[in-house]
Amino acid sequence: MNLLLATLAALAFHFTGYAPATVAQWLAENLKNALLINVLLAVFNLLPIPPLDGGRIAVGLLPNALAVPLSRVEPYGLLVLIGLLFFLPLLGAQFGLNLDFISQIINQFTNAIIGIILWLTANT
Repeated sequence: MNLLLATLAALAFHFTGYAPATVAQWLAENLKNALLINVLLAVFNLLPIPPLDGGRIAVGLLPNALAVPLSRVEPYGLLVLIGLLFFLPLLGAQFGLNLDFISQIINQFTNAIIGIILWLTANT
């Protein structure tokens, strides 16, 4: 659903030229934000950590020997997410290391998907 909403926001960019200049600028900024937020939410939700949809997909696709242990992580999934998104980067900063790899992965996938959506909607 997030990718559909992002695509609709990208398609709506084509109609900003029909609005008055000040409204068009405001509309374009909001559509850009809608595109970015929806793609970011879609990518984040597809992370292969069990409480997220990506975790459930991974459990469904993996062989039982790997799926069962991954499914057992679900009660602790929120703690895993907090650790990966907040505590690991803070710990890395204390040691002068960049341990913020989750944000980098999310950023690269988000940029790639936005590029594809913009290309598909002729907004290049």
